[in-house]
Amino acid sequence: RKCDVVNRGFSGYNTRWAKVILPRLIGKSASAESTVAVTIFFGANDSALKDLNPKQHIPLEEYAANLKSMVQYLKSVDITEDRIILITPPPLQESAWEKECLAKGDKLNRRNSTTGEYANACVQVARDCGTGVVDLWTMMQKNQDFSCYLSDGLHLSPEGNNFLAAQLWECLEKKVSALPFLLPYWRDVDAVTPEVSLLGE
Repeated sequence: RKCDVVNRGFSGYNTRWAKVILPRLIGKSASAESTVAVTIFFGANDSALKDLNPKQHIPLEEYAANLKSMVQYLKSVDITEDRIILITPPPLQESAWEKECLAKGDKLNRRNSTTGEYANACVQVARDCGTGVVDLWTMMQKNQDFSCYLSDGLHLSPEGNNFLAAQLWECLEKKVSALPFLLPYWRDVDAVTPEVSLLGE
């Protein structure tokens, strides 16, 4: 009851496309002041292998430049770097993803080592720009078998989403803890005339 969560997920998109549509998603407005955090979560598609997946692939240098460009754009609409959190792509479990590719008649079109290069670039952009970062690629691999975090070798499973949520919460908890509740705690609602408590006078 402190914030609205606005989710804008674009299946299959890369940073080149995201950079183009970002101004449509977040414009210059008075609400920038009340924006607690913006997360940017790209890299799994950008890091697809150029020869096998040229449509989604983005060169490493351009990926980093696109992330920087998105951070700069957010700053231009008054969302400061301390409220921006970059999220690296998660690791790739090649054997599971290869099965998915083969089922569609394709070859394995991503490599975990390549995804790791994009994750490192994401972390470096965060350092350069002074934003927060959640390094999923590294954190998930601290657990020797990270397959439980992925539903098909590439996309997050429910357990993977829970893992990401827990890491994100560490970044967000301080930001939201000081915010007031928008409506009263349930024990404080007047049971006889709830309108007084809920709607004010």
